[in-house]
Amino acid sequence: QVQLVESGGGLVQSGGSLRLSCAASGSIFSIYAMGWYRQAPGKQRELVADITIGGSTNYADSVKGRFTISRDNAKNTVYLQMNSLKPEDTAVYYCNTKYYKNSVLFGSWGQGTQVTVSS
Repeated sequence: QVQLVESGGGLVQSGGSLRLSCAASGSIFSIYAMGWYRQAPGKQRELVADITIGGSTNYADSVKGRFTISRDNAKNTVYLQMNSLKPEDTAVYYCNTKYYKNSVLFGSWGQGTQVTVSS
């Protein structure tokens, strides 16, 4: 019931920065957390970072110290600031939200945005 639209992906050189945005619409009152996952060719989709309604954050070890997740509740948007990008960060990045409906936890996904980091 929650729709997510990502933006901000693109091509950047190693060491550069990108800022991803994810705007949520629909029934958002029950959202518990929002986050970013990524999937490279031939690999599983993996958690990059997430943030709960209480502000707690979690990061993959591979991005700690380089990526920062944040939110703007007024705009129903979550961001991922990516600094010091490396070629291994190349992947499709997906926004995800976890939300409750009648005490059942659901997840919704955006369509994804491509991030490509060149050497």
